[in-house]
Amino acid sequence: MIVITAKFRVKPEHADRWPDIADAFTQATRAEPGCLWYDWSRSVEDPTEYVLVEAFRDDEAGAAHVGSDHFKTAQKTLPPYLAETPRIINATVPQSDWSPLGEMAVPNHE
Repeated sequence: MIVITAKFRVKPEHADRWPDIADAFTQATRAEPGCLWYDWSRSVEDPTEYVLVEAFRDDEAGAAHVGSDHFKTAQKTLPPYLAETPRIINATVPQSDWSPLGEMAVPNHE
């Protein structure tokens, strides 16, 4: 699977509205057959920074995402709201979902 983490620094005047601004792109990406997840979080230290964690099934799904019409639209419509070019980490990992963090295992209380 391909796992991507990206940091988006949004212009302060648009920071509170960023989830709505990016919503059409977010929903279209989540609907892609090869998308495993596409989740936004807001930094607790910097209210203008959003972190995107996304995963795609494989290289083919990643290429389909970048080649999609909604990606091309986002390349034009989202940058005017950004304070800088987003920063990204992109890795291929040999798994298909999240793994438990064994060092912080929570006992099962049934």
